[in-house]
This record gives sequence, structure tokens and C-alpha cells, in this order.
Amino acid sequence: MAINDKLYKEALQYHQLPVPGKISVVPIKKHATQRDLALAYSPGVAAPCLEIEKDPANAYKYTSKGNLVAVISNGTAVLGLGDIGTLAGKPVMEGKGLLFKIFADIDVFDIEIDEKDPEKFIQIVKGIAPTFGGINLEDIKAPEAFEIERRLKEELDIPLMHDDQHGTAIISSAGLLNACDVLGKKIGEIRIVVNGAGASAISCSRLYKKIGVNPNNMIMLDSKGVLRKDRPGLTAEKLEFATDIDVHDLDDAIVGADMFLGLSKGDVLKPEMLKKMAPNPIVFALANPNPEIEYNLAMSTRDDILMATGRSDYPNQVNNVLGFPYIFRGALDVRATTINEEMKVAAVYALANLAKQPVPEAVNITYGEKHLEFGRDYIIPKPFDTRLIEVVPLAVAKAAVESGVAKEPITDWEKYREQLAERLGGGSKWMKQMVNRAKQNPKRVVFAEADQLDVLKAAQIAHEEGIAKPILLGDVDIIKSLMAEISFDSDGKDVIVLDPKSDEQKERRDKYSNDYWEKRQRKGVKRYDAQSLMRERNYFGAMMVAEGEADALISGYTRSYANVIKPIMEVIGRKEGAKRIAATNLMLTPKGPLFLSDTAVNIDPNAEDLACISKMTSDTIQMFGIKPVIALLSYSNFGTSDHELSTKIAKAISMLHEKHPEIIVDGEIQADFALNQDMLQDRFPFSKLVGNKVNALIFPGLSSANIAYKILKELNDIDSVGPILMGLNKSVHIVQLGARVDEMVNMTTIAVVDAQQRSK
Repeated sequence: MAINDKLYKEALQYHQLPVPGKISVVPIKKHATQRDLALAYSPGVAAPCLEIEKDPANAYKYTSKGNLVAVISNGTAVLGLGDIGTLAGKPVMEGKGLLFKIFADIDVFDIEIDEKDPEKFIQIVKGIAPTFGGINLEDIKAPEAFEIERRLKEELDIPLMHDDQHGTAIISSAGLLNACDVLGKKIGEIRIVVNGAGASAISCSRLYKKIGVNPNNMIMLDSKGVLRKDRPGLTAEKLEFATDIDVHDLDDAIVGADMFLGLSKGDVLKPEMLKKMAPNPIVFALANPNPEIEYNLAMSTRDDILMATGRSDYPNQVNNVLGFPYIFRGALDVRATTINEEMKVAAVYALANLAKQPVPEAVNITYGEKHLEFGRDYIIPKPFDTRLIEVVPLAVAKAAVESGVAKEPITDWEKYREQLAERLGGGSKWMKQMVNRAKQNPKRVVFAEADQLDVLKAAQIAHEEGIAKPILLGDVDIIKSLMAEISFDSDGKDVIVLDPKSDEQKERRDKYSNDYWEKRQRKGVKRYDAQSLMRERNYFGAMMVAEGEADALISGYTRSYANVIKPIMEVIGRKEGAKRIAATNLMLTPKGPLFLSDTAVNIDPNAEDLACISKMTSDTIQMFGIKPVIALLSYSNFGTSDHELSTKIAKAISMLHEKHPEIIVDGEIQADFALNQDMLQDRFPFSKLVGNKVNALIFPGLSSANIAYKILKELNDIDSVGPILMGLNKSVHIVQLGARVDEMVNMTTIAVVDAQQRSK
């Protein structure tokens, strides 16, 4: 697996800092007092122990077993690295644990077993199985993987799956069903060539038979050629797909084939072979990172091809993350004793059907698409489609119940769907969607304090991730010295370094000062003042944005908010129709994104101001593809106080309900009622917020908003993006004094998305 030196170093830093690894164990019960500890451990812990002794099923009631999966490997087939050893595979297993958590809210222990003997490996896994609600086998080489999985499925009574086998099989099967649908091919009649005969290829071929492919129409090849019945030494798994057709190599086998499935190595499918396939060929070239035939080469060879790869930069990515988190979610939720064929097939059809549904605008936005629509370039759902968590686990759970392997059958499926949606959460996952969106059309972003190391690091990450095209302001010598120190290699591409004070910038400075003076001359600004101000980075950077030489500006790392916002207001100003500006902070909470307003600008807003802030917050949330649900907070609930702090909020609500009935907004309301649907439904069933998950809180004043977001950030270790300025004429955003590198990268991402939206 190729990896360049720079990425290699960055990956090592990522896995090492701020603490080693990618996952940790977090307490989920109170543990602050002696009483808490007495309940958690001795003597209180004896109570659940005795209950589990009476009935082992109580382990699901009193322990984390029901939401805990083991990711287990012996390191014999790690990614494309091969047999690198048990310990060397641990970073991959931790990574798999991270994916389980962020996509399906499943907890994971990664377990690396230093044992290659299949029988001994099986016994070890059986011995530790009581700890877990499910087991995901990972990176175990074939053919041992087949026997290990078969035996463990027979001898254990919890869900178990070897994802390397079945993950690709499930996703590609969904893609195959839809490819046939798009091309008008009958799945029972298509001829398939499978290049590769490892665990994944065998599993794919078996599942293809389950969904209707005629096994007599399949030809499989390994590194020695076609699997023929007269070829000696074939394993039982390979013999299952051996043929007596008189073909011997890929060049022979591909003639007239409707589908090529590649699970082998890059560049083995040549253009001349592709030309021999049947009309409207289906090509799933899944070798990574180099497909069996490069996407653009394949598309230029034939214009009737429907193609999928394992890569995210081409259409129709076959990505296992569409499967394993959701399959285990559904299996765990009904306490399935296994993951059977019915459950896998249910996942196939759930994915296939989801791709045929109208695509939410949020998904289009995330992937930079104008209109994703079922067809040749969209036969498989996208990994960040938020509907996956509701659709796939539900289908899997239903199949488990119907096939009789569910120990706790679900009866209220609509309620279960709602519970699945609530599990999505994942503020960081939402931020990843924003990063993907920014990368679709990176914008020119001015970093006003680029001679500060952390600011430069943020610009470097934004550049290397393809989020932004940095314009670095500051002392050129210092910036270039720091760039060399951190290996910020721009090669002169999409990175500009400027010193507003330098002689090289005199012509630009003169133009900016003249334009600024003409704009501000009746507000007490003299021409000399304008010339002097243009030597300051915030004025100079703001003018770059105002003049269209940049798309966005990031500042605030070294100066107070008040000092930075003054030049922004003077140069950029409010957008048309905006009566004032405000700021919102995006909190990336485990339950999803939560916007807090106004955290930085309006100290004591009146009712009209609060209505204005609420409308701007609504517009900002919609810009990111989210439906806003807004609560205006107070210390009182719906008229229980006649103090001005409460009545101004009630007035703001009246204005919003009258002028903007399309916005789901209500108040005045206390924060706990706004965020707890059960409490809200019980006490205030009339509220417009009932049945709608609140994602924005409007505070009665700056002090309460600012204090609240900083408490959340520090005590709960919640990432904050912002303050995001609202109501300005351009995309300009101010980070907090001394902001962290990751916070500035997030802010840059938001600035780019903001600029993208404005350019439309």
C-alpha cells in the first residue's frame, strides 16, 4: 500500500497525539460520590451479578454486552499490507471501532489474537465471546477465514460476521441489482467474470447466487487462471465455483460477459478486454487504491459502461461502511443469535431500494452534486446519507425476527425507526460532511495572521485537504521559514504569501486605500488614515474579499474580537436587508450539531433584535442543509414570568410566528424543556417544538450565550465551530483568541461553504 512520506508522518502524529490510539473507554454512569462507587462496584455490584447468575440473559439488562462488539483479528491479511503481524494490525482494528461508533453508535473493543492456527484461534474467540453482544472478524487470510467463521457461527449464539467476506458482498450485490435495473438486464441471465478468488470474491459470488444469479453463468479466476473442474489442487471454496467451460485466462473468459467483478489487483483488465464484453457492460473494479482498470480509461474505452470502484473520487463507490455498522446495529437491537443469509439479503435490498429514492438535498450538498438521481452514476447510496441508520438496521432486524433468530423481537417498528434516527448524532460526522462539501469547490481564503505557527498549520491542513486555497498575510520571511519548518509544500500552487506592509504590495495598497476612503470619507476617514489602515492585515485582508480578490477571511487568533470586528464592519458591512449582524457557535455534540446564538456581538438584544437573530440563525442552518428547529431560551416557560427578560422573548416569538410562520420556533422556554422531548410533551404539549428535535438555541443576551458555549466546550469536551458571523455582506469569520488548530480548520471549512453558498 503506497503512502507518501508527508502523509506517513502526519498519520503517525494523528495516531500518537494528543493521546495514542483512536478509541477509549468512557464511563456512562455517575461516579462522583462514595455512594456512586458503592453502586458501581463493591458492594452494590453483587446485585446484578446474582441476577445474571439466575438468568444469563440479564447480562443484556445490567451490562454493556448488548451494545458491545469485538473487532477481532490475527493480522494475517491487513488491508493491502498482507501478513504484517497481530500487533501491527491494531491501528486498523481501532479504526474499525471508530467507524462502528460514529456510524451506528456501537461500542467496540479491538482484540488482536497472536494465533495463526485456526483451531486455537477459534477456541480463544469462543473463550472471550461471553463479553460481547457481537463479533466482527477482520483481516484474516483465506482459506482459514472460511473455516474460522463457519465454526464460530455454528458454536456461538451471538451475531458474528467476517466483514472482509460479507461487507463487500452485500454492498456490491445491492449495486448489481440496481445496475441490472438501470441497464435492463435480467439478473438470472447475466454472465459474470470474477477476477480474484479470495474470501471477498467467494462471498460475493455466493451472495450473487442468493439474489438470483445463475451459478452456471459465473467464471472465477485466481492468480493462476480460470478455476476449472479439471484443475488439480483447488480448495473446497474454489471448487464450488469451478467451471468446465473451455476458457483458461481472463482474455478468454471476458468475451461476451455482462459483468466483470474485480477483487484482485490494479490494471489487470485491459481496454482490449473491455471491448470484448457484451453491450452495456457492468464493471465493478474494486481493487484499492488502483482498480483493475482505471475509471477514466474505462469510460473512454466504451461509452456504454456502468462502472463502480472502491474509491470515493469516482461514482458508485463500493464502501463497506454502508454495511457492517448498520447490520450489527439491527442484529444487536433484536438480540439476534447469528447474522444469517436472510439478514444479509435484507441489507442488500434495503441498500438497493434506498438508492432509488429521491436524494435529500443535504446529501447533494455534501457531495457537491446538483441533483443525484438513480442511474448509471448513482446505483449505491452515499456513505454520508443520514437515511442509512434508519433503513438498513430496520431491514436487518425485521429479517432476524422473521427468520426466527431474534431473542427480543421488536413490535413497534416506527418507534424503532425513531430510535435509530436519534442514534445518528455525531456532530463530528456532520463536520465531515461539511469538509466534503468544501472540497467540491475550494475557495480563496485569507489567513490574516499567517506568521503565527498555529494559524499557518491550519492553513496547511486546509490546503492539503483541498478545503481552501490559502492567501497568507504577514512577514513573508517569517511565513516562509515556518512553512519550511512544518513542511508546508505549496509548489506555488493555490498558495499566495503577501505582506501588506511591503513595497511589492504598494500598488494594491494604494488601490485599496482609495476605494476605502471613497466609501468612508463622509464618516470621518481621511485619505492618509485610509493609506495607513491598509498596512494593517485585517483591513488589507477584508479589502481583498471586498474587491473580489479573495472569497473569505479568517482572523482573530492574536487579537480581541472587538478589535477585529471593527475593520470587518467598516470594509465589508451588512448584507442587503440585514438590520444587524450576529454570531452563532456550532457545537458538535454527540447528539448532532447544535447552534447557539448570539455568542459574540449583541450584548443586550431587544425583542426585534432577537427575532432578527433567530431568522439569521435559521438561514445559516439551512445553508448547511439542515432543517432548523429553534428554541428561544429564558429562565421561565411560556409566560410564567412578567420580567422584561422573559417578556422580550415572548414578543420576539410573536414577531417570528407572524412574519416567518415557515420557521419551527417557540419560547420562552427553559433549556432543559427545549432539549428534552419527554419533558416538553408532558408539560407543554401545545408547543411547536413538540415532535421536533431542537438544533438551535437563542439566548436572551450575549453573556448567557457566551458563557454557555464555553462551559459546554470545556466541561464536556465538545468541539465548537465559531463564532460564525451572520448578516455580513461577505464570508468573513473571526476565531476566538488563541483558537486551536483544529478549530481554525473547522472555521475555514465553514467559511468556504459560506462563500460557496454566496457565489450561487
